[in-house]
Amino acid sequence: MSNCQQTLPKAIFLMGPTASGKTELAIRLSEQHNCEIISVDSALIYKGFDIGSAKPTQEEQARAPHALIDILDPSIAYSAADFRRDALALMDDITKRGKTPLLVGGTMMYFKALLDGLSPLPKADPNIRQEIEEQADKHGWQWIHQQLEEVDSEAAKRIHPNDPQRLSRALEVYRISGKSMTQLTQTVDNDLPFDIVQFAIYPPERSQLHERIELRYKQMLDLGFEQEVRKLHQREDLHVDMPSIRCVGYRQMWDYIEGNIDYDEMVYRGIVATRQLAKRQMTWLRGWDKLNTLQTPMGDNAEKTLASNMKVILDSLN
Repeated sequence: MSNCQQTLPKAIFLMGPTASGKTELAIRLSEQHNCEIISVDSALIYKGFDIGSAKPTQEEQARAPHALIDILDPSIAYSAADFRRDALALMDDITKRGKTPLLVGGTMMYFKALLDGLSPLPKADPNIRQEIEEQADKHGWQWIHQQLEEVDSEAAKRIHPNDPQRLSRALEVYRISGKSMTQLTQTVDNDLPFDIVQFAIYPPERSQLHERIELRYKQMLDLGFEQEVRKLHQREDLHVDMPSIRCVGYRQMWDYIEGNIDYDEMVYRGIVATRQLAKRQMTWLRGWDKLNTLQTPMGDNAEKTLASNMKVILDSLN
């Protein structure tokens, strides 16, 4: 490591699948070490998304405040680029105050955007997006795919004709900027002036994680998750195609409230969708470089495991 790298301030990434025990470990670190928590979660950013997102309770946030929680109305989109901008500003402020940034969550795309940087892609243009959707309704998505192939053959090779979201975005980027997504992604802003120590926490067995997910989902229902989503459903400006409502659990409850599925099916789909999310998160982590693994505290040895995890993290900062 160069002298320049040695002088970089430390920052901690604490990643892991949903229901793996990230929050309690982060709070303990904040209480017992000079850390400040930055949430890395695409659901926790939304106001009113409390129960279904497993947002830290008021008591937990009183113990250890979390930045980037409750920052947006659910009608507003928030991108990985938005997160990177906000996280870097917070990390700089925390470091200037002599503390260590502790980034905690399971939105792996946000972590990757912070670590590897992002291409300078233009922001979405609702008018152009609507124009593309109207053309798709008239001609079909295969026609849209052909339009993309004419301006960005590399992207057309990567994106399947039955993937409307990515097709629309790739063509939108070209129509906004006059440059293909392939061209723009060759330029990446990856300046990250921190020495990052990375950790992932999860149970030793997948079945244990599945059990924790099912238990937590049912606890959310007992805490009033349905009432939380019914309140959101009453708003005329929210609908099922918004990123906020597509969050795992919320989409399934929304379908139940609209009468598309019955209660038991909602519970089943909610648990399955959460397990699928955890599987995707684990897939990200299996390919992650420079990753230290921790074990989820469970059973009679929970406190001992928690203390061991904390020691491993704190030792890495020395």
